[in-house]
Amino acid sequence: MNLVLLSASLQKKHYHELISSISPHLFIFTAVIFLWHLNPTTAATCHPDDEVGLLAFKSGITEDPSGILSSWKKGTYCCSWDGVSCPNGNRVAVLTVRIESNDAGSFLSGTISPSLAKLRHLEGIVFINLKNITGPFPQFLFRLPHLMYVYLENNRLSGPLRANIGTLSHLDTLTIKGNQFSGPIRSSISNLTRLNYLNLGGNLLTGTIPLGIANLKLMSNLNLDGNRLSGTIPDIFKSMTMLRILTLSRNGFSGKLPPSMASLAPVLAFLELGQNNLSGSIPSYLSRFKALDTLDLSKNRFSGAVPKSLPMLTKIANIDLSHNLLTDPFPVLNVKNDILTLDLSYNKFHMGTIPEWVTSATILSSLKLAKCGIKMSIDHWKTRQTDLYVSIDLSENEISGSPVRFLKEEGQLREFRVSGNKLRFDLRKLTFSKTLETLHLSRNLVFGKVPARVAGLKTLNLSQNHLCGKLPSMKFPASVFTGNDCLCGSPLGPCKV
Repeated sequence: MNLVLLSASLQKKHYHELISSISPHLFIFTAVIFLWHLNPTTAATCHPDDEVGLLAFKSGITEDPSGILSSWKKGTYCCSWDGVSCPNGNRVAVLTVRIESNDAGSFLSGTISPSLAKLRHLEGIVFINLKNITGPFPQFLFRLPHLMYVYLENNRLSGPLRANIGTLSHLDTLTIKGNQFSGPIRSSISNLTRLNYLNLGGNLLTGTIPLGIANLKLMSNLNLDGNRLSGTIPDIFKSMTMLRILTLSRNGFSGKLPPSMASLAPVLAFLELGQNNLSGSIPSYLSRFKALDTLDLSKNRFSGAVPKSLPMLTKIANIDLSHNLLTDPFPVLNVKNDILTLDLSYNKFHMGTIPEWVTSATILSSLKLAKCGIKMSIDHWKTRQTDLYVSIDLSENEISGSPVRFLKEEGQLREFRVSGNKLRFDLRKLTFSKTLETLHLSRNLVFGKVPARVAGLKTLNLSQNHLCGKLPSMKFPASVFTGNDCLCGSPLGPCKV
């Protein structure tokens, strides 16, 4: 089904419980409501203005390869057209045009007709994954007095945000992620005091975060991820006591975290600040975030020791502190039944061994401890259960021994990265499950011949080892095998007779 029918008359509470229950970098809108079946109109007529506006939109679409607008025909009951909902009579209240497929051949092309302003009773508009729809921020939105929900996601709209965006005063939801909007976040956005959900991520926005966002006291989800914003994160959070998701990753923010962020402690579940230029120590107030599920501070310049109080985050499931300047000691976390992903790579830790609290974790699927000062034999690493891990990165340590036993036991593993260690074993003895896609063993002491079974992997790196013999037929480039003792055959040089 290419279209999702959204009823804008959904109660706000339940509507946003659905939204906030989904991780923000994996958010997929899934509400399927056919209220027009439950509330049939007494006469199958379409208001003339609505019909004209909808057909004008269709005429602005130059390509509809999937035929998702094929049911939009003049003179037919427009409330029965795909993506059109009239729950309270014969006026269109919700318009939803969404492409489910990632196939480029399914995307709509064209522009958004300004004649949609004729849909005067429109409460919700949802244009998602149309990909080739171009044009500026739609001006017609400002002529819809009942508008509450605006989803313009993953299209190709561009240009600046309208300076008068703050006049959309009834908005509960505004998401324009995944377009090419540029310029500053307009200060008038502070007038959207009914806003519960704001997502401006994945655009080309510049400048700083307006201080007036502090006025958005009903906000539960704020996402500015993946723009070109800069400056410090302003001290605006004291009044935002309902905020559950804060995503500011992949920008150019600098400086320390603001003190008012501590006000978010009671309810914040997702704090994602990765890939910025933030600095200073990790503030101890983070230990008060009892509801925190995800903490991402990766790829910044945080320094000093991790707060000793971090184990108080007993609900934490995902931790990414990688690529910072953090130092020993790392505290013992009491999360063995909760933690799903852990990445402490590329700091200044000297762990010596993989911590026992990590080994005892029962649902940990992704473990990344690259360059964490681990000096141990992988033969001594005994996990509490097998088939636990999906992704492991222990690169750039001083790990010795053989991973043969470990890979044999981990039947769900998709990624195994241990480059830059001291592993010594015969590669011919290595077996792994069919799920494995990535195997990086470069810069170790691996010897023997390359087995044909590695040909089925998606990515492979065996360079800088002591491998020898003729390579089996496979698709990988020469760089995967360079720096070995005596490998030969395509894609390397021919074997000597």
